[in-house]
Amino acid sequence: MRIILASASPRRKELLKYITNNFEIIVSDTDEKFEKGLNIQEQSKKIAFLKAKDVFDKTQGDRIVIGADTLVLQNGKLYGKPKTEKEAFEMISELQNNVHEVITSICVLTEKNREKKQYIDYDITKVYLSEITPEEIKIWIDSGEAMDKAGAYAIQGQFSKFITKIEGNYNSVVGLPIQKLYQVIKQYLD
Repeated sequence: MRIILASASPRRKELLKYITNNFEIIVSDTDEKFEKGLNIQEQSKKIAFLKAKDVFDKTQGDRIVIGADTLVLQNGKLYGKPKTEKEAFEMISELQNNVHEVITSICVLTEKNREKKQYIDYDITKVYLSEITPEEIKIWIDSGEAMDKAGAYAIQGQFSKFITKIEGNYNSVVGLPIQKLYQVIKQYLD
């Protein structure tokens, strides 16, 4: 069975390797814009679905296509990937010295013997950040790691020194709730 990750994220690639090494990557070119009126769960699930569906529609035969999306929420405000360094600085400035939620949704679209199935779910994890000075934020942004991540940070690597605790699933914050994904696709694994 062909397994396809519809993501360019190196973090998702590494996490999927915990389940299987037998997969390929086809990056979705879906627009990840926010839709007004959707709560964070609906927003994240919609983007994960659109990513998976884009790649599913471009492929054929027996396959599993995995789409994922990660968003950050604090005080009702959604944080996606920053478009500029200034926006990344503002995001970290707002998130620091507080608690926020990280939601990662997965969408798994399968086709086996012409039977199609769909699975969509999400995880929410609370992340607590310490105080981060403007100088520290600038150093983080200058590292180049802030720009391709929701909320302009990654829980792993050098930003981890600012994380005081989490409540929930670490892998979901990294970008893929592998425990949920494994439960869905294990029936297809050889």
